[in-house]
Parts: sequence; C-alpha cells; structure tokens
Amino acid sequence: MNRKIIQIVFVMLFSFGMQFTTYAQENPDEIAIVDDALENDFYEALKQRAIENYDKAVIAIEKCIQKDDKNPVFHHELGKNLLDLKRYNEAEVAFQKAVDLDKTNRWFLNGLYDVYYQTKNFQKSIPIVQKLVAFDVNMREDLVSLYMYTNQHDKALQVIREIESTAVLSEMMEYYKLRILNTNINSQNQKEELEQAIKNNPQDEQLYIDLMLYYSRNNQEDKAFEVAQKLAEEIPSSDWAQISLFKFYLQENLGDKASESLFKVFRNTKIDVKIKHRMLNEFLIYVNKTNNYFDKLSTAVDYLVDDKTIDVAKEVGKFFFNKKNVQQTNLYLEKSLMNNPNDFETMTLLLDNFVNANDYDAVANRAKVFIDFFPTQANLYYYAGFALNKTAKYKEAITILETGLDFVIENPELEYQFLIQLSQAHDANKNTKKRDEYLKKAELLVKKK
Repeated sequence: MNRKIIQIVFVMLFSFGMQFTTYAQENPDEIAIVDDALENDFYEALKQRAIENYDKAVIAIEKCIQKDDKNPVFHHELGKNLLDLKRYNEAEVAFQKAVDLDKTNRWFLNGLYDVYYQTKNFQKSIPIVQKLVAFDVNMREDLVSLYMYTNQHDKALQVIREIESTAVLSEMMEYYKLRILNTNINSQNQKEELEQAIKNNPQDEQLYIDLMLYYSRNNQEDKAFEVAQKLAEEIPSSDWAQISLFKFYLQENLGDKASESLFKVFRNTKIDVKIKHRMLNEFLIYVNKTNNYFDKLSTAVDYLVDDKTIDVAKEVGKFFFNKKNVQQTNLYLEKSLMNNPNDFETMTLLLDNFVNANDYDAVANRAKVFIDFFPTQANLYYYAGFALNKTAKYKEAITILETGLDFVIENPELEYQFLIQLSQAHDANKNTKKRDEYLKKAELLVKKK
C-alpha cells in the first residue's frame, strides 16, 4: 500500500504539473496508509492544491492528519497550503510539527523558513538557515542577509569571509562587505584583528586587501601602501601587490613596468578608487618629470573615465595647464568635455589654453560652439570677439561683441575689455566714430573705479 501511494503522488505531479519537492529529498519517509479513505483524502489534497484550491486542500489534508498525525509529510503539506492562504501562524505550527517529527528533512525546515521570511521574522529565520546551510552551502548568502537585517555585522562578515575563502563573492555579498567595512571605518578592533590574522595566515590575500581598504577609507593611503608592500613580498602575483611594485618601479625609473602595474591595478574593480587616484597622481608627476610615457598616462586616465567621484581628465588637464604644456592640456580638457560637455570651467580653461597657444581660429570656433550651451555667458562672447579680432574678422567680431555686451552684468572689468575690443574692431573697420564712442565709454569706466 505504501508503494501505491508514492506512485499516486508522482502520477499527480505529472498530471497537474506540480513540483512536489517534499518527495525529492533522498530517502524520503513514506506515508503510512491505514485505509483506503486516507489514501483518497491525500489524493484529494494534492489534486486541490494543484488547481490552487488551497482551502479544499487544507480540509482534505486535515482528514489525513486526523487519521495519522505522526506522519510529517501530512503536516508539511498542510503548512504549504496554509502559507499560500497567508495563515502564517497556523502554517508555522504545521511546519514545526513536521520538523519535530523529522529533523533531518531540509524541505520541512525550508517550510519554516518561508513562513519566517514572508513575515519578516528574521531572528527566527537565522537558526533555521544555519541548519539549511548543511544541505546547501549557497544558503550562506541568505544567512549573511539575515545577519545584516538584524544588525549582526560581525557575524555577517565572518560568513562572508568563509564564502570568499572558497568562491568569488556575488555582487550582493560584495555590497554587504563594503557596507560593513564602511560602518566599522573607525574600529580599532577591526584593524588589530586583521593585522593579527595576517600574522597567522600570511598567504591569505583577502586579509591584506581588507586591511588596505580599512586604511584607504580612513584616508591613510600611506598605510595602505605599506600593507601592499607586505603583500608583494608574500604574494607577488596578486593584483593588489602591484600597488607596492608600482611604487618600486617608479623609484627605479622603470616606466614601462610601472605603467604595467598601474594598469593591472586600474583593471581590478575591487581596488579602492582613492588608491587609484594616488597612483595616478604619482605617475603624472613621474611623466612630467621625465617628459616621457605620455601615451601611458593617457591610457591610465581612460581607465578612470567612469569615475563619479572626480573628473580625472579635467584635473590632469589643469595640472598641465599650470605647467604651461599646451598640447597635453588640450588633450585632457578635450577628454573631459567628451564626458561632461556642459562643464563651463573646462570650457574656459580650454579657451585660455588656445589663447596661450595663439591658436585664435580654435578660440573663435570653440567659443561659438560653447555659446550654444551657455547663450547668456558674456565671457564666451568675449573670447569669440577677441579671437575674431586677432584673425582680422572685424565685422563678425563686432556683431558677437555687441551681443555679448548686453549680458555683462555688474562686471566693470569685463565690460571694459568688451569696449576695448569693440573700439579696436571699429578702428580696423575704418569707423572712427564708433571707435571713439567705445573708447569714451571705456574711459568713463576707468574714472568710476
């Protein structure tokens, strides 16, 4: 009779498209049938559940329990239907009864977990998931989430470390790990624990990484580099070890090797961006000092094109602008504008750079383009008018300068420059009357100062 019921169960699975997972566990308990009525009731419970008549399924399975309340499968089946009816308290009782009768069945435990998770009873979920981990190691991620929900960050971090010792962390686990490390940013205990752990396990790369992240988030990049140096000594093949090797290569004037280490670090998305900024700054100084490896620097900047914390290309452009390196300034400011086309500061820096290069055609052309972005910015009209004067396009200069002058508000110095350029344009255009008119206005401005 027992075999007959199990056959009926699987017939029902195929007939109604159910995934009756309770019977999928290895060596499941068979259902003890005492009479044909019990068999019929159980069959009816499965049939009603398959067509989502959960109320009728409950009535049928309760009849089974009345005849045999020692069979855990009946209680588990009752719990599933009660859960679908959102009768959570009753479902918990049913699943707990199944677990009490068979503590080794993962699906009975899973039923309890479903109740607690749906009702957000995370504290009760934790001991259940701890048992489920024995059946499926992937449940450790659920355990981490539960620890995070209940603010047990130390336990969550411990499980995360167990996971990453044998596998690559998922995106969610990486998020939780960073969140924990950020929360514990000033935890002296965390630092000491990591330092001691490194002494005990010098070949565990992740410990060095976590300690470097700790220092980086505390704005102690020097300390982070020291840890990287220790890592390079123990595990020279590590991407994180390249942080230290990069510094060594710069000191030894090995630019090719330094850039290779730099790129390895930049390709590693797990390495903190603050460390990357520090390395890029050191490489920038090296490139400027040696007047070499400009192409490598450009590649390095491209790696950080998506950096949301700082416009790296713009900052490098500013560096070269201050060094009066016109070519490199132009390269990086143009890179910056490709990603941030509405950045007014970058626009004006680029125009100033063209002025420094005496490239007045470029000044005029770009200024006119920028005016489309900022049609009321008087400075842009001035750049265009000034450059057009320099290239002897006086009529066009007059038109642009007169338009721009209307946008000068409470800026006597800029207004004065407009008037001077207008007087020069009219003078070149043989209009002495207009020339004298603008010169007179300029003189009055000077007297007001």
